[in-house]
Amino acid sequence: MSSDHTPFLIVVSAPSGCGKTTLLKSLFSRVSGLGMSISHTTRKPRSSEFSGVDYHFIDQSLFSQMITDGQFVEHASVHGNFYGTSFTSIQNQLDVGLDVVLDIDVQGMCEVKSSNKFDFVSIFILPPDMFELESRLRNRKTDSDVVIRQRLVNAVSEIKQAPLYNYMLLNQNFEVALEKLVAFVSAERMRTSRSLLLDRFS
Repeated sequence: MSSDHTPFLIVVSAPSGCGKTTLLKSLFSRVSGLGMSISHTTRKPRSSEFSGVDYHFIDQSLFSQMITDGQFVEHASVHGNFYGTSFTSIQNQLDVGLDVVLDIDVQGMCEVKSSNKFDFVSIFILPPDMFELESRLRNRKTDSDVVIRQRLVNAVSEIKQAPLYNYMLLNQNFEVALEKLVAFVSAERMRTSRSLLLDRFS
């Protein structure tokens, strides 16, 4: 699909409650030529989720076998369930010219980086501050106080690792944050190391 640059990965991470999912949905509506990596997971699907669309829902045995076979570029255990991104799900989209978005955590980003298999750019989304993050988590009304407190503890740890990323994006005003996210992707597509524009003149 891409004709002016070689396709690459866009790794996006954020603490829970930062608005990452909403930003990515809007990014896809604004920018063409993007693909979304669909993770494998051992957790059960929610009522609104479909296998192959939201996740590839598989059992523990198959997940373990995929680890043994080296099929994951990154994988992790989260709240008792396993999640992983397969090489195949990424490569199939890169092969048709899509820039592939990976919605993964800091550990996953580090695993993608250490694999040294893909050209990628990383973006970390920040909340305005911890007070606003707590407010957003409570307003979702989906988690208990215990879970919210754990998410806030996790957020502090994750934010400390934000300097590992190429870009940091403050999601204080949604429209401003979205414009910057679109700009990040557009700029990376024009990076000289990825450009195919000179092919027109050869």
